[in-house]
Amino acid sequence: MNEARSVVLTQKARSALFFLSLAASCLVSTAAALALADKARPAFFLPEERRIIREYYQSSSTAGLPPGLAKRGGKLPPGLQKHLQKNGTLPPGLQKKLQPIPVELGRRLQPIPEIWERVIIGRDVILLDRRTNRILDIIENVIGLITGQ
Repeated sequence: MNEARSVVLTQKARSALFFLSLAASCLVSTAAALALADKARPAFFLPEERRIIREYYQSSSTAGLPPGLAKRGGKLPPGLQKHLQKNGTLPPGLQKKLQPIPVELGRRLQPIPEIWERVIIGRDVILLDRRTNRILDIIENVIGLITGQ
């Protein structure tokens, strides 16, 4: 009787181990697929995106600017402007000044990985890695197209 019970427990353990390994392999393959999807998308603005963003702001008026930027003509304080650079990270002072791109513009652009975000800071549009606050790419002075500055 104990042998039969031992065999049943062994079969249950094997079954549980099989399902655990199956679940683990599914998680690994899902993570690998997400990583590949992120790598398939280059970490910079594509030429088509740059064109769409520039055209959007050329056809907009200052009414399309976020309120704080409209008042200053899209200018950041000089010290914060110096901190903007590709492949750098945003200092806390700039992190507070991020504005999302307009929803209408976002709809025109290709999807990006969920960990990235397109934002406006000062006169620039930035592609940002939200996990690290690392600046992946910058389109400089796009807001200047609206303000004429």
